[in-house]
Amino acid sequence: MPDAPDQSPKLLDQVRQTCRRRQYGYHTEKAYVRWAERFACFHAPTHPHCLNEDDIRAFLGHLASERNVAASTQNQALNALTERT
Repeated sequence: MPDAPDQSPKLLDQVRQTCRRRQYGYHTEKAYVRWAERFACFHAPTHPHCLNEDDIRAFLGHLASERNVAASTQNQALNALTERT
C-alpha cells in the first residue's frame, strides 16, 4: 500500500485559515499571505517551518536596511509572521 499523501494544509492556506478564524478583514488576510510569501522567498530554499526567530529578525532587518520600509510596515510583517494557529 503506498504512503498516504500529506493532508496537512499548505503554509499559505494555514495563514488564510488563521486569519478567517480570527475574523480578520479581507485586506489584512491578503497582506498577511503576501508577507508569508515574501518571507518564504527571502529564505528559499529553506522551508518556512524550519525557520526560527533569528530568521524572522534577519528578514525584518532586510526590510529596514535594504527595502527602507517604515516601522509600521515592519510591525505588520512581524505580526503576520508570528501569528499562532
